[in-house]
Amino acid sequence: MSPEEWTYLVVLLISIPIGFLFKKAGPGLKRWGAAAVGLGLTLFTCGPHTLHSLVTILGTWALIQAQPCSCHALALAWTFSYLLFFRALSLLGLPTPTPFTNAVQLLLTLKLVSLASEVQDLHLAQRKEMASGFSKGPSLGLLPDVPSLMETLSYSYCYVGIMTGPFFRYRTYLDWLEQPFPGAVPSLRPLLRRAWPAPLFGLLFLLSSHLFPLEAVREDAFYARPLPARLFYMVPVFFAFRMRFYVAWIAAECGCIAAGFGAYPVAAKARAGGGPTLQCPPPSSPEKAASLEYDYETIRNIDCYGTDFCVRVRDGMRYWNMTVQWWLAQYIYKSAPARSYVLRSAWTMLLSAYWHGLHPGYYLSFLTIPLCLAAEGRLESALRGRLSPGGQKAWDWVHWFLKMRAYDYMCMGFVLLSLGDTLRYWASVYFCVHVLAAVALGLGLALGGGGPSRRKTAPPAASLAPEKLREE
Repeated sequence: MSPEEWTYLVVLLISIPIGFLFKKAGPGLKRWGAAAVGLGLTLFTCGPHTLHSLVTILGTWALIQAQPCSCHALALAWTFSYLLFFRALSLLGLPTPTPFTNAVQLLLTLKLVSLASEVQDLHLAQRKEMASGFSKGPSLGLLPDVPSLMETLSYSYCYVGIMTGPFFRYRTYLDWLEQPFPGAVPSLRPLLRRAWPAPLFGLLFLLSSHLFPLEAVREDAFYARPLPARLFYMVPVFFAFRMRFYVAWIAAECGCIAAGFGAYPVAAKARAGGGPTLQCPPPSSPEKAASLEYDYETIRNIDCYGTDFCVRVRDGMRYWNMTVQWWLAQYIYKSAPARSYVLRSAWTMLLSAYWHGLHPGYYLSFLTIPLCLAAEGRLESALRGRLSPGGQKAWDWVHWFLKMRAYDYMCMGFVLLSLGDTLRYWASVYFCVHVLAAVALGLGLALGGGGPSRRKTAPPAASLAPEKLREE
């Protein structure tokens, strides 16, 4: 592990006991205490580069104040433009930010765009009320009022997920501050239930990254190995990549759970990133609060079993970095300048690559996903529905195997980063996933298969893992 990875791990682990301290605190202490801890962590890890996050916050707040009815698009343009400037600092002869500054800036971009969207929704709802002449009751997920500058700063610098996620909306943050009877919200048992696989994943990460180091792929000697060895190597590289993020995101979720952050009654049917989808009245007494069943789906960032055992490429994206996937679906996919599912996905993947950085490997990897989506959608639509139940089961196993190899292949671009290293590795395995996806797409088109959004066949099993195992 690099020094940066050790720092991330320490920050994540420290967040857990801090969460227990804040859980039962009042709204004021939660707001300003959490912001003070987050700002302290930012200053400690980023130093003077903390100025970048402050400029981004002030710019977004100014846009919200100036144009509340159209601030979402303006905030998106502002924060994404600042990301370009932020990443071009070295080219401009300015000090290069630390990796921690980049992490803070990434999460802050998501939060500020979401905040602007929530403020815009509030203003549009207020205008509708004024036009209709009567006031409606509180709407699900709507803010009570426009946050002040200090409230915006407290949300932006809240220590929860400040470097690793999960992403959360301002409405989720407010619900935590105003949580009725927080002592009745369970924390310890959900935390232990969520944390138990993390040590195993950590050991598997250390073992796989030691036995199959990524740096070997950059050496000339690697390309003297036989083709099967080169093909196999991407499997443990992606395995180590998954284990690393599983540990980080589970630890980040545990920090939230310790603070009771993102806890909602199960009846609210909360979604990762978005929060409750059903109105659920707050409990009126500690006894009623204690009688409710709660979950932490709002801050759930990874479904490890779903990621490993889901059948389709399409589903694999939904189980990975789940709160960010919700953000991309809500603010990028829905407003994409296309109607086709594949083209909308391509637009979303392009902006996702840009959000991650300017390295060519990000773009090569993310823009391979739409080809895989089109191929699996067309071929599945054309063939799977014609098979017997046993044939469909065999199809799902083959589909799952190919899905995992596609993600192995795309992961190489994500970790190698440079254009030369990525293309050199892909060329050494004869661009096998690109070729296979193109052949599958052509076959699906020839057989008359529909696109992914128009699939007529019965949907495949969401996962090959037993349902009981996935729940645990």
